Amino acid sequence: MPTPSKARRTARPAAAEPSARDDAEAAELSADGLRALHRQMVLIRRFEERAARAYSEAKIGGYCHLNLGEEATVVGLMSCLEPSDYLYANYREHGYALARGITPERAMAELYGRSDGVSRGWGGSMHFFDLDVRFMGGYGIVGGQVPLATGTALAIDYRGGTEAVMCLMGDGTTNIGAFHESLNLAALWHLPIVYVVNNNGLGMGTTVEQSSAEPELHRRAASYRMPSARVDGGDPVAVHAAARVALASARSGTPYLLETMTGRMKGHSVVDPARYRSPEESAAAKAADPVAAFAARLLHLGVLTDAEITRIDREVAAEVAAAAAFADASPHPDVSTLFDYTYATPVPNDSRRLPGEALFPAAPAPAARDLAEVAR
Repeated sequence: MPTPSKARRTARPAAAEPSARDDAEAAELSADGLRALHRQMVLIRRFEERAARAYSEAKIGGYCHLNLGEEATVVGLMSCLEPSDYLYANYREHGYALARGITPERAMAELYGRSDGVSRGWGGSMHFFDLDVRFMGGYGIVGGQVPLATGTALAIDYRGGTEAVMCLMGDGTTNIGAFHESLNLAALWHLPIVYVVNNNGLGMGTTVEQSSAEPELHRRAASYRMPSARVDGGDPVAVHAAARVALASARSGTPYLLETMTGRMKGHSVVDPARYRSPEESAAAKAADPVAAFAARLLHLGVLTDAEITRIDREVAAEVAAAAAFADASPHPDVSTLFDYTYATPVPNDSRRLPGEALFPAAPAPAARDLAEVAR
């Protein structure tokens, strides 16, 4: 069997020209709703571009993974969640945090490791957390969020709640055991959860076709008799519609697997030069830019004008610049707060030892009289 072309594996097909079908799909959202999606996409794009710049200026430490190219998927999914719903993310989370209601100031301050950040400066890029908007964290371990999200869905079911859980993951997560264990239990117990696989075609630098015997990842739900769908992740309206179906299913007691076919305009992380892509593949990824495509679509529909698109971009640029200034001015967290959020409730024998400190307290020095007694 021939290997699929690299272009197919690494770039989402360019969006088609707007058509009557596009008009009908867009009509499911009001004009104000469409404009809100566009503005959020622009905000995520400019925020992530500023984050990449800040990383190059050594203002951000550790790992940093961006949502560049995934903006349509982000806003389409988040537009369907209720305020009471729970969201679990992986380490590529900045855009989801913004769309869920975390302010750009608190998000940028967290990237900078400052005390005004959403995790008090101790989480960094991969570990945002805000219970107020039920953003239950980004997770650095691949698939680490999946069992936790499933457990939250179990708790909702046990208490008779009406909330739903959305659990985000990348395509590589579908090959780990916790993914299959979680889907199996969710199906057995009819849990209110939507598992979302954001398939950008690459697990770091390995294509989905090279790592998955079944590259149509939504089909894996069939093993658990769970409904599933695949949607164009470059179309926020299509993602919105698919997410509504998925969440309605979850609320009725049938968990759902949704695969979004999205793109990644840069490398796996900020420091990844993506040399595994050819110049043609990189050009194809840029050509499939969902922010530009959606702006052109709304222009065609008469929802936005050129002047409005320019104004929105200018306003968002100012908002992101203000967030960066806020982060710069925010103080660094005091080292005494390092362990404040390790556990939600006190735990016996909780170690609060700082790097370089002895594991056990030093024994008291013997008195001079005791030394003299030993000498005899």
